[in-house]
Amino acid sequence: MQPEVIVTKDGSHSLYIKALGEHYHSINGAIQESMHIFINAGLRYILEDKINNSPKINILEIGLGTGLNALLTFAEAQNLNISINYSALEAYPIHKELVDQLNYATLLNAIDKNNVDLNLIFQRIHSSEWEKQILFSDNFSFHKIKDKLQTANFDEQYNVIYFDAFAPSVQPEMWTEEVFIKLFSALDKKGILVTYCAKGEVKRILKKIGFNIDSLQGPPGKREMVRAIKK
Repeated sequence: MQPEVIVTKDGSHSLYIKALGEHYHSINGAIQESMHIFINAGLRYILEDKINNSPKINILEIGLGTGLNALLTFAEAQNLNISINYSALEAYPIHKELVDQLNYATLLNAIDKNNVDLNLIFQRIHSSEWEKQILFSDNFSFHKIKDKLQTANFDEQYNVIYFDAFAPSVQPEMWTEEVFIKLFSALDKKGILVTYCAKGEVKRILKKIGFNIDSLQGPPGKREMVRAIKK
């Protein structure tokens, strides 16, 4: 099931798995979607509370995929001069020939103000050794975990979880009560989980295990998204 590269409406790429009828990002704009859900509703939200209380923000991404969320988070860390420990779980990494086609770094470098070579960072996101903490800069460390969510162990307490698995219709095993209990335990107090999925059943599960739910406006093309806050 080799994905193919497509262009979304904001000019940024996504991947499409024809056999599943599933896109890695919104066709209405990959960068636009990731900024809205994971940076604005996730990282920037937690910074409002954490920036003066903690020297580092610990982030866990469920579904590294194209590496777009990690790249945007790195750029945000440089722009805001904040320190981030970033861990990314991925059981099925994409091939290098696909990585080389994706245009995220090219588009972001056009607006980057820090003279950072984001293409180099993007390549390192995908080429870095698994299960090893690697410094990308003085304020950004990166750790890739090659495992399935059901069998992975999380030792750190995270401030933010980016939950970016494929949709429940495609990967129902990723959206179970058992999975979210595990992630609830991995969050620090007042930690948050953000996801594009706003299905009623998912929200019911999150509420059941102890999250407060913010139903937020979704990115273009999607009515709603979810921010779940650990009580």
